[in-house]
Amino acid sequence: MSATITRLFDFPYYQLEKYNLTKALTSFKDGEWNSISTKQYLDQANQISRGLLRLGINKDDKIAVISSTNRTEWNIMDIGILQLGAQNVPIYPTISKEDYEYVLNHSGAIYCFVSDESILEKLNQVKGNTQLKGVYTFDDIKGEHNWAEVLQLGSDESNQPEVENYKKAVTSDDLATLIYTSGTTGKPKGVMLSHGNIVSNVLASEKRVPLVSGESQALSFLPICHIFERMILYLYQYCGVEIYFAESIEKMSDNLKEIKPHVMTAVPRLYEKVFDKIYGRGADLKGIKQKLFYWAIDIALQYEPYGANGWWYEKKLGFARKLILSKIKDGLGGRLDLMVSGSAALQPRLTRFFAAAEMPIMEGYGLTETSPVISVNDQRNGGFKVGTVGRIIDGVEVKIADDGEILAKGPNIMLGYYKDPEKTAEVMTEHYFHTGDIGEVSHDGFLKITDRKKEMFKTSGGKYVAPALIENELKQSRFIEQVMVIGENEKMPAALIQPNFEFVKEWAQRHDIALGSNAEIASNKKVIERIEEEVTFCNTKFGKWETVKKFKLTPEEWSIEGGHLTPTMKMKRKMIKEIYKDLCEKIYRG
Repeated sequence: MSATITRLFDFPYYQLEKYNLTKALTSFKDGEWNSISTKQYLDQANQISRGLLRLGINKDDKIAVISSTNRTEWNIMDIGILQLGAQNVPIYPTISKEDYEYVLNHSGAIYCFVSDESILEKLNQVKGNTQLKGVYTFDDIKGEHNWAEVLQLGSDESNQPEVENYKKAVTSDDLATLIYTSGTTGKPKGVMLSHGNIVSNVLASEKRVPLVSGESQALSFLPICHIFERMILYLYQYCGVEIYFAESIEKMSDNLKEIKPHVMTAVPRLYEKVFDKIYGRGADLKGIKQKLFYWAIDIALQYEPYGANGWWYEKKLGFARKLILSKIKDGLGGRLDLMVSGSAALQPRLTRFFAAAEMPIMEGYGLTETSPVISVNDQRNGGFKVGTVGRIIDGVEVKIADDGEILAKGPNIMLGYYKDPEKTAEVMTEHYFHTGDIGEVSHDGFLKITDRKKEMFKTSGGKYVAPALIENELKQSRFIEQVMVIGENEKMPAALIQPNFEFVKEWAQRHDIALGSNAEIASNKKVIERIEEEVTFCNTKFGKWETVKKFKLTPEEWSIEGGHLTPTMKMKRKMIKEIYKDLCEKIYRG
């Protein structure tokens, strides 16, 4: 076939033609890693297409897929659906059953494929209120329809010519998927992305990812229902990269050692956890070993790309790598030469540390509405700058509005919000998409995000405060895991802080401080005093009107389940203020 790629299902066919991998997709099942080849991947995708046709699926029908983990079946379903000109509607597994119901009804999904019993249990509570004709599971669940039934339905190849006709009819302008944004407020919006939107983003992003085509392995665990990981998986297929699906976030460490991947993607929260675990190892060392360990980490935290710190620093870094940092890399498989970060701001200390340890994190920027990448760092050709989200990718144009908002135009910009022309019109000016983020482009083309437009607030004194800037600075502290700066229409900024409970316990142990539950930690006088030191240090970097004058520690971890965070780990500011309204009252009303 022609190597021209215009539709998402062209990627695996391109892989078959160019690389024909024996291990295209690999999942862990029944105690072992199970791989399928590129050919098996496509054979099964075609089976699904044939089976769906026999179920009565037509062009533009919507099929929902909900999976707790990334897995081979998801990708086979994806290609099988897309080949028919139907749309894949991925749903975040962690949202509420009410949101399941809303997304299923709003999208008009008529079939749903789910991974396991926990998802099925939630879905079963609302499916009677939807238009679903059937639900199929990936796991074997007694008494339930299994996705293998659709494969079996498609085992007869007599309607393959019909599948081919459907494929030929799909164009790059056709709708490929509806992705419902997790949203920090209100009902989720269905982002309409075409084949061409995502294909253009894959092809432009590939130029920034230094993979060895046909020879690399990737570990995937970031939810595939998020456009970031989904786009990356298409990119891996395009580059002939073997994809391994991690068992779970808890098993990430084991999977890294087993697979020894060359590349992985994650959100900043995971990189923070990895760094904290690494740092915590130093507490178990004694004497000179402990001093050397912390010296190496301190050197790493000063890292600047391209030898900018001078020859003496590079000399010390060489020793740090040889003695300590190389062993840290070995502990993560030893071959992790590239990591990519998106979804939220990455703390510069993490960028510096992992780059110094020769596992550079290339931070990028984008939104679901932009398919998603607008810009990304790249170590090659001077394209890596700490504290930025890199240079804008080919084909995408960015301009900064008078109020500082980032506007983007290009082939990656969504078709609009499903069934919502009014909300679409709110974010589009001609062909420019209003990102809602405030930023700036440097003289050498690097994009820097400074805040969310909607999150900026005024104090009662009329001063503007950009909370994200302060929050990102505070989160550089190992004592602080989550923080939200508040103060709209109040006399001063303040903060709600979730301590890094794990690190605080280690710190307390080293200082012979007895601590019990998380609630006790949040109210412990010595812990509060120590975190106050961190806040005071952070305040030195901001104007007087921006400094955090007061803070309260929260007694529990902020989580998706608790309502604090969206499925992509962004803060639900309105919800957090509601959950901790008593603490807010104490801050401002005594």
